[in-house]
Amino acid sequence: MTKWQWILLQFTRKLWVKASLIGSLGFAAALLASQADSFADWQPPLDMSAEAVNSLLSIMASSMLAVTTFSLSVMTSAYSTATSNVTPRATRLLMEDGTTQGVLSVFVGSFIFSMVGMIVLQADAYDVQGRFVLFLVTVTVIAMVVTALLRWIDHLTRLGRVSETSNRVEQATRNALELRLKTPYLGGQPRDEHNDCPANAMTVTCDVTGYIQHIDMQAMSDYAESCDSEIYLEVLPGNFVHEGAVLARLVSAQQPEDPASLASNIRNTFTVEKERNFDQDPRFGLAVLSEIGVRALSPGVNDPGTAIDILTRNTRLLIGWSAGRKKVSKEDMQYPRLHVYPLKTSDLFDDAFRMIARDGAGSLEVQLRLQKSLCVMADLGDEEFHTAARQMSDLAWQHAEDVMRLEADRDRLRSACLNEQSE
Repeated sequence: MTKWQWILLQFTRKLWVKASLIGSLGFAAALLASQADSFADWQPPLDMSAEAVNSLLSIMASSMLAVTTFSLSVMTSAYSTATSNVTPRATRLLMEDGTTQGVLSVFVGSFIFSMVGMIVLQADAYDVQGRFVLFLVTVTVIAMVVTALLRWIDHLTRLGRVSETSNRVEQATRNALELRLKTPYLGGQPRDEHNDCPANAMTVTCDVTGYIQHIDMQAMSDYAESCDSEIYLEVLPGNFVHEGAVLARLVSAQQPEDPASLASNIRNTFTVEKERNFDQDPRFGLAVLSEIGVRALSPGVNDPGTAIDILTRNTRLLIGWSAGRKKVSKEDMQYPRLHVYPLKTSDLFDDAFRMIARDGAGSLEVQLRLQKSLCVMADLGDEEFHTAARQMSDLAWQHAEDVMRLEADRDRLRSACLNEQSE
């Protein structure tokens, strides 16, 4: 995905974009109805009076204004609940919810259609055909509003709940993992940590502080082709960078004609923002799920069941990651001039389990589920997967051993540990 495609994707996820689009359609429908007689010479089956149509439009306008105001207050309350009871990092997914945006867009568009229709109707711009067409469009809009209301009522029963928010985070994380499985090195070729790039490589540094949200691999590859160079990426999406941090290193057979301009172009392929993003950063999704589990384990909430549910979700995601891994072939290397570090399995395990292993050290139920999950993944994964599971099992046991007071709880947990079972 190019940088402009990614920017357009982020743009279309905003609520006001869909609301403006449907509102524009409502505005156009009300105006085009006044030109109904110019399209063809026809006689409508009903002679709708201006008073009748105006009454329908007035009822719909007042109703939509009230419903929209109520819906916005419900959205605000749901976002606040998710921020306090789940995690603030998941609120963005709620704000980008397609059902919520679609329903509110229908409400706003219906209100705009009604207002424009009443204004044009009061201007006496509709003849017999125009009033009939306006009536048909009004009935259609009412049917859309009723359908949207039914969807909205069903959606409100889940909006902002912990389970629903967790589902959204899990789905966003799964999408990011599947994207990375399709392009394990973002379309480039694997970079070997032991055989680093030459020391005389030209460095491209960052000029802002924030998180890498997106990397335009296509544009970077084009720049590498234009100067017959190899580019070694030092960062991945989700990494924190600061002013002066090295983003990439460029190795060329000959000195580029304009090194400063080339470095600026390569720097612009990195999108750096204040917050992390789910799209190209699967580690962020796993960390957000862990935050939900840690929040549930806090003394004020004391909900180990939610923490166990989060462990199940992270286990499911990592099992999918293990099953989908494959060796990189030439077909996977869309950009052979770009060298990219792999996404380490140990980092995924850290994001998925480390926080819960620490904050849930005193909960036998949480620790047992964690150890069982790690045992399952050790049996299914490859050697790297098994090593990461063993290391996390050891870490979780060390946390629990220091916190658990009863010897019986420690004995039971010890028997469930991965290392204990492998002996």
